Amino acid sequence: MLDRIANLTYRRARGVLVLSLLAVVALAAVGFGAFGKLQGGGFDDPDSPSSRAAALIDEKFHGQDNLVLLVRAKDGDLRAPEVEQAGQRLTRGLRKEPGVTQVTSYWAPGGSALTSRDGAQALVLAHMDENDTERVSEVTEKWTGERGAVQVRAGGGAALNEQINAQVSKDLAIAEAIAVPVTLLLLIVAFGSVVAALLPLAIGLVAILGTFAELYVLGSITDVSVFAVNLTTALGLGLGIDYGLLLVSRFRERLGAGDETAQALRTTVRTAGRTVLFSAATVVAALAALLLFPPFFLRSFAYAGIGVVAIAALSALLIVPALLAVLGPRVNKGRLPWADAVRKPEAPLWGKLARTVMRRPALTALPVLAVLLLAASPLLGATFGTPDARVLPESAESRQVSTAIQHDFAGNDAAGVSIVVEGRTTGQAVDGYAARLSRLEGVTRVQAATGTYAQGRSVRAPGAASAAFEQSGTHRLTVTSGLTPASDKAQDLVREIRGLSGPGGAKTLVGGQDAQLIDSKKAIADKLPAAVAWVVGSTFVLLFLFTGSVMQPLRALVLNAVSLTAAIGAMVWIFQDGHLSSLLGFTPMPMDTSMTVLMFCIVFGLSMDYEVFVTSRIKELHDAGADNREAVTGGLSRTGRIVTMAAGLLAVSFFAFATSSVSFIQMFGLGSGLAILIDAVAVRGVLVPAAMRVLGRTAWYAPALLRRVHAKAGLSEGADPDTAEPPHGRPDEREPARTGV
Repeated sequence: MLDRIANLTYRRARGVLVLSLLAVVALAAVGFGAFGKLQGGGFDDPDSPSSRAAALIDEKFHGQDNLVLLVRAKDGDLRAPEVEQAGQRLTRGLRKEPGVTQVTSYWAPGGSALTSRDGAQALVLAHMDENDTERVSEVTEKWTGERGAVQVRAGGGAALNEQINAQVSKDLAIAEAIAVPVTLLLLIVAFGSVVAALLPLAIGLVAILGTFAELYVLGSITDVSVFAVNLTTALGLGLGIDYGLLLVSRFRERLGAGDETAQALRTTVRTAGRTVLFSAATVVAALAALLLFPPFFLRSFAYAGIGVVAIAALSALLIVPALLAVLGPRVNKGRLPWADAVRKPEAPLWGKLARTVMRRPALTALPVLAVLLLAASPLLGATFGTPDARVLPESAESRQVSTAIQHDFAGNDAAGVSIVVEGRTTGQAVDGYAARLSRLEGVTRVQAATGTYAQGRSVRAPGAASAAFEQSGTHRLTVTSGLTPASDKAQDLVREIRGLSGPGGAKTLVGGQDAQLIDSKKAIADKLPAAVAWVVGSTFVLLFLFTGSVMQPLRALVLNAVSLTAAIGAMVWIFQDGHLSSLLGFTPMPMDTSMTVLMFCIVFGLSMDYEVFVTSRIKELHDAGADNREAVTGGLSRTGRIVTMAAGLLAVSFFAFATSSVSFIQMFGLGSGLAILIDAVAVRGVLVPAAMRVLGRTAWYAPALLRRVHAKAGLSEGADPDTAEPPHGRPDEREPARTGV
């Protein structure tokens, strides 16, 4: 297949490029519409009790309160006539807004509890579709700000979601403005040629545009998170550059060895092209694990990631060879003064490092391993949660509203626990159930169709607002507490409520923010073992097919686990424990569960990307007859520069997200970039040669049965007859050549 691709792209190069250009233009035209199809949120399990409760409340009671307007009287007195009039105008106007339902206000019957302790602030609560961020933005912009005698600010889930999306869009533009020029500059430095540097960058841009088109199609038929755009840009640019870099480097290497353009292209596609295919397969396998998780936030990254990897690999195998066929030796045009140094296929520094490590594996590897394990140690104290207002800077309006409600109000009505009674029950049973709920520790009040309850007794008889708690025989209760949202005590309260029998023995569904947090963590925890098993199993199979050895996949899995835990442990130290918070401008909080899982899958896949890069050359030399030491040293000297260049360029794409004002985007970018650099330098440079030295002859071991399987199904690169080099070590250092394993 690869030979056919090489022949096609050489003989029909211009035709391939014209068709590719037309395809890219079409994809770009479609892809620019993707942003209107993507949604915020998506952190919840749609089949969880809290999601089912929310669906019933939407159906029967016009939705849960998720838009909070915090109204502050400028003179500090809510009872002032002008403040009263402004509050009533706001309440009436909000009720008339299309898309706004279930308005509850301090200036409406039954709303007296929606006031601060000092009597200077009040709340107006409403429900909107959180996914319609454009409409939420219109409503909040219209009704917030300085409004006569009052000042109005917007918060709650709907406003938080809209403000996060708006901030991420701004941050993405900044990240791209940083990443693209820096990447181009580094490519020029790495290649020493302007023309050669532009080829990998072009593949990255094609991968991004193609994935935007994919997201447009998927966003039209299913829920896709807006945050998938961040992964598309970082991974598309990074992997496009990785694959283009590998192909262009091998092509220039063959030209430098004296090959004609046709032969250089054939060798490049057959060897480096096969590496690209296996590399893409390992990344896709890791990202496919995200499809196992119920929240569409995580599934969206699988959609984007798998798409961008596939398009990057396809573009690298078709567009890059066609461009190389047209350019031929002109790929080195625009040479810079240092071009001769970077065009050499071998990197002496990496070869020297590999020889040093293999000579003294314990002395060189143990200190590196100790540092990585120390970096991983904060994982022992990690706690996990979901995003809330604290992910935004303190200057964000929804963050300010959340803080004010927490500190200035007796209970947080917007973050209350919502209970829906499944099936019919009597008012007397609801009365007793609500009284029991109001006696629970931390509960401020309970509202039901039968009245308002506190400390086990009714404190307010049913009024006009009671209709919001009973519709067509279905009862709803709201439990308001003074507990900090997302805290351990708030989550314990939800668990305690779920442990109570419902009114008259009826079943209940418990929802609200803290219930969603519990259910989201459970949904991810339940699927995590299967996801890890899938990643480990698929990676093992792919690397076995690539190498013919059972020891190579095991070595790769162990070393990847070390580098990955070190990177995530560092993120716990930074973002949960709060180190560097003043420098990066975030508020310490529990690790974002979804982002941690996402980082695991992406970084694991990218680590295997570089594993394939290095192992392909080591195996190529090993199959040509080199002993273990020669193969590792030669393989690292030939791939060390490529891997470090690729990792550095990909890390730039991720590190650019550290400029974000949203803390979980900062964590994702910084953690992924750090993990990539750890893998490229510490693992590939030190731990891989040390492990290969310790394994010795067993590094390429496979049982007889699996050797026969590999002989039939294996797709490893092997040595190319035109490019393989004979072993050049001293005769007494050589091991017998081994093939077929």
